[in-house]
Amino acid sequence: MLNITVKETSNIRPARDTPAKRLWMSRLDLRTMPRNHVPLLFFYKPNGSADFFQAQVLKEALSNVLVPFYPMAGRLGRDDSGRIEIICNAEGVLFIEAEADGVLDDLRDFAPSPQLQQLVPTVDYSGDISSYPLLLIQVTTFQCGGISLGVLSHHSLADGSSAFHFINSWSDMARVHSLNILPFIDRTFLQSLMLPAPSFHHIEFDPPPSMNTSISSHRCASLFKITKDQLNNLRAKSNESGDTTRYSSYSILAAHIWRCVSKARGLSDDQPTKLFFPVDGRTRLRPPLPPGYFGNAIFIASTVSLSGDLLSEPFSNTVERIHKAIKQFDDAYLKSAHTYMEKVPSKHMASPGENNLRCPNLFIISLWSLPIHDADFGWGRPIFMGRATIGEGMSYILPSPTDDGSVTLMIGLETSHMKLFQTIFQKLICKL
Repeated sequence: MLNITVKETSNIRPARDTPAKRLWMSRLDLRTMPRNHVPLLFFYKPNGSADFFQAQVLKEALSNVLVPFYPMAGRLGRDDSGRIEIICNAEGVLFIEAEADGVLDDLRDFAPSPQLQQLVPTVDYSGDISSYPLLLIQVTTFQCGGISLGVLSHHSLADGSSAFHFINSWSDMARVHSLNILPFIDRTFLQSLMLPAPSFHHIEFDPPPSMNTSISSHRCASLFKITKDQLNNLRAKSNESGDTTRYSSYSILAAHIWRCVSKARGLSDDQPTKLFFPVDGRTRLRPPLPPGYFGNAIFIASTVSLSGDLLSEPFSNTVERIHKAIKQFDDAYLKSAHTYMEKVPSKHMASPGENNLRCPNLFIISLWSLPIHDADFGWGRPIFMGRATIGEGMSYILPSPTDDGSVTLMIGLETSHMKLFQTIFQKLICKL
């Protein structure tokens, strides 16, 4: 286990005065409130520069980028009705400088683990929701000269697209002292999505299936690489039945993962299993959200199947299940979903929180199209980007840092299921 020593802790505020206001949040922002910071990790190899990851450069760039991204320096609060909002008060961002007694190679493949959890800050949730920062950062130097950058941001601030918009803007500010796209802060744009009542039945909010039998509580995380050739072979397999539909790479790979996970879990034929997956509403809504929209615009799609049906049907049928669920999320369906979230009390609405994702269910999040390796602060791109922790039933598809067409699956499962999943997944993927 690594030993981490904190060298210095700072509070970074915006470099100039920023708007002092209360920021309304939609139900897309409030879905996972309030104790939910997302632990992202970036790893960098030394490039021989004398000022490699100099803290002062990072702090100055952070202070400057917090001016346009001022909600990041705020705190949570409540309006008169008790609804949670962001108080834009420039209270600041926690910035930690630390040192590890090991080298990057000690972390092996960077799979989420208790070791990696030490590389992101911790949050004290014991006080009021206004007591903790919404953004916390930890820069850890390893004995080899390598760096880990831990970014812990509250999920109400940003979804994946907005989070990487901020992180990459911060790196741009450090490297070239300018930004490509300014954030669009006002979230009241989503209020226009409200309908008198939902116009669809939203299966994604129905309670997820529970296990017919008991399971253990020991879990672990692993990484699996899928090459470009293997992805192409999976695509060919999806068309074996003569179907000429052009399925997305995500639908094809997600179908393969869902089937392998269900088989590894040993689910009975009559066991329902629910697959959750995110759909970005930014360009699907009409009108689309403004460029640089900063907040949460992710809707959650889902599809349900009996395990026996899932594992016995042709592969193309499973792909079609996912394709059909995603295709349903057009402008009308998204507005209905948003209305549902606003009008139905959250206690009656299931969402893909940790308890709902456990066996027999699964959440597959794709970062495939996001610029997750673009955070170049002036010393090169990260060699890996991932999460410090991951729950059981959670998985991420990560693009390759070398742009070789491969992807990496990061997944958390019960320990006994993981061993079987590794065998099943690698056996099937290598046969393609």
